[in-house]
Amino acid sequence: MSAGEARTPAPANGTANGTANLSRTRVRLDKWLWAARFFKTRSAAAQAVDGGKIDINGERAKRAHLVQPGEIITVRRPPYEHHVVVRGLTDTRGPASVAAMLYEETAASRQARETLAFQLKNAPTLSFEGGGRPTKRDRRDIQRVRQKW
Repeated sequence: MSAGEARTPAPANGTANGTANLSRTRVRLDKWLWAARFFKTRSAAAQAVDGGKIDINGERAKRAHLVQPGEIITVRRPPYEHHVVVRGLTDTRGPASVAAMLYEETAASRQARETLAFQLKNAPTLSFEGGGRPTKRDRRDIQRVRQKW
């Protein structure tokens, strides 16, 4: 390249035109979880894997596991649990529209999440009707109600 020629800058995220490279054969689990936008940072994804919050095909996963298309990944982020089938692979984080193409949530998982969200939304709130700070007796009553849940 001569001094007078201009270089074409590479895309910032390492992909052509901002689209993910979905043709890869294997990617580390922590990178895939981060790229699929289940976690905001890769270190948060790694902590979740190490903490036992991620299963692959029903077995506890390790962060260096190489994800392949077709695997079923269970992501537990309380109070919700996602069961997703891997559809694409990338190790770069792109836009949410590209991340949505990396996986497909199972119908049973989606239904369970919607049911739980409805229950949580319509659950009765625990509140204190008295004025000021609860008395010892009031606190015991509140504890009894909470333990029934």
